[in-house]
Amino acid sequence: MVTTCWSQLLTYLDLRDGRSPVRMAIVSGTTLLEALDCILPPNRPTNKPVCLPPQDVYKIGGIGTVPVGRVETGILKPGMVVTFVPVNITTEVKSVKMHHEALSEALPGDNVDFNVNSVSVKDVCCGSVAGDSKNDPTIEAADFTAQVIILNHPGQISAGYAPVLDSHMVHIARKIAELKEETDLRSGKMLEDGPKFSKSGDTAIIDIVPGKHICVESFSHYPPLGGFAVHNMRQTVALGFHQRSGQEGCWRWQSHLVCPEGSEG
Repeated sequence: MVTTCWSQLLTYLDLRDGRSPVRMAIVSGTTLLEALDCILPPNRPTNKPVCLPPQDVYKIGGIGTVPVGRVETGILKPGMVVTFVPVNITTEVKSVKMHHEALSEALPGDNVDFNVNSVSVKDVCCGSVAGDSKNDPTIEAADFTAQVIILNHPGQISAGYAPVLDSHMVHIARKIAELKEETDLRSGKMLEDGPKFSKSGDTAIIDIVPGKHICVESFSHYPPLGGFAVHNMRQTVALGFHQRSGQEGCWRWQSHLVCPEGSEG
C-alpha cells in the first residue's frame, strides 16, 4: 500500500520536472485512500444510560445555569431528568445545544451545553457527573478497588501512599489503603497475595480512598469514567482502571448496585 503511493508520488514529481518517470516494479494492493475508506466508524454506546461529566459551567443571564461537556454514553434529550453526582441534585434538562444550535438529542461524542433548572453554578463543578435519574443513575464512591500499572516511579509504592489522581474531570489526592495482590499484566493471574509494595513495571490490585467522595464507574461498563492516571513529582507514575466502587458497603457491578447482607445502598 505504502509502496504504491510512493511510486505514484515519484512519477508525478518526475513528470512535473520534465524527466522520464522512475521505473519501479508494479505493486498490487490497496492504496492508502482505499484503506482509509474501509475503516468503519466506532459504535457509539447509545444503549447505555446517560453519562456526562461537565467540563465547565456558566451562569447566563435570562437563561440560567448552563453546564458544558461531552456526552460519554447514552442519549441526552430536552425534558430528561438528570442527577448530578456527588452533589446529588436532581433537575430537568430544559434545552440541549451544540454550536449554538438546538438539538432534539445529543449522542455520545457530542460536545454540548445544556440548560438546567434550579441548580447553582457552585453546585455543578468539575468532577461532577450528570446521569439519568430514572435509568441506572451514577453513584458517588467513598472508596474503590482498581488495577494499576506502575510506569515510572523512583522508589516503591505501598499502603499510605497518597498521590494525585486524574479521572475524567477530577483532580484530587487519594490514598492507597491496601495492596491486595500483584498480578501478571498479560494474563491477569495473581502472582502474590497481599504484597508489601509495588515498583516500576509491576501490576497490582489496590484499594483507594479519595480525599472526598467522587464519582467513578467500572472500566468494563463505563470506560470514560473507568480509567485514571497517577501523578507525582510532576510526572505520570502509573495508570489505573476502576474495578469496583463502594458506597456505604455497596458497590456497582455490571450496572447493578450490589450490597452485602445488612448494608443499605
